[in-house]
Amino acid sequence: MAKTRPGKRDLDSYTIRRTNKIVRAGDCVLMRPSEGDTAPYVARVEKIEADNRNNIKVHVRWYYRPEESLGGRRQFHGAKELFLSDHYDVQSAHTIDGKCIVHSFKNYTKLENVGPEDYYCRFEYKAATGAFVPDRVAVYCKCEMPYNPDDLMVQCEECKDWYHPACVGLTSEQAKQIGDFVCSDCSSEDLKKSHNTYAASPLSNGKVEPKRQKR
Repeated sequence: MAKTRPGKRDLDSYTIRRTNKIVRAGDCVLMRPSEGDTAPYVARVEKIEADNRNNIKVHVRWYYRPEESLGGRRQFHGAKELFLSDHYDVQSAHTIDGKCIVHSFKNYTKLENVGPEDYYCRFEYKAATGAFVPDRVAVYCKCEMPYNPDDLMVQCEECKDWYHPACVGLTSEQAKQIGDFVCSDCSSEDLKKSHNTYAASPLSNGKVEPKRQKR
């Protein structure tokens, strides 16, 4: 944590203007963008301080959206995905518009409903080089893409691999209605069994519908 400079004092919290929401170090916040038609910036508050004129500043660590990274948005990036960057900054506390929650990837996939304040992070991002940590993640399906929690997937009853419906010749509606699914590789080996279970994501058990975002 940065040291407090002379003439400044650390604050335990800050109350967002025109609200009763309290921000403390460690909280994630939505910050007003410079252009009104863009999505709010997301940052993690590292420290809150005030000067002798009571001007309040927040030390933040920025989250980047996929489209803000050097590689851009890719197919497996979810709509609510963020990257925790190594870009630190100091901003006026008055630019904070609200609070949000940045979940771990695992916890996000367990949410029954995703609200406007919910985001998730599975990568750290090096802003200067465009590098990610970790630099490799598990891939699924014939297309060998990382899991996107916004996408419906079906699990093969035999090999337990996960597939996008379109990659195995199914529509989304067919995938939701299917009682069990056996991939073409397992079918060709005559390993089909009679099970009546289905799951919609690699991180869930039983029949699960895709997440519905609250409006």
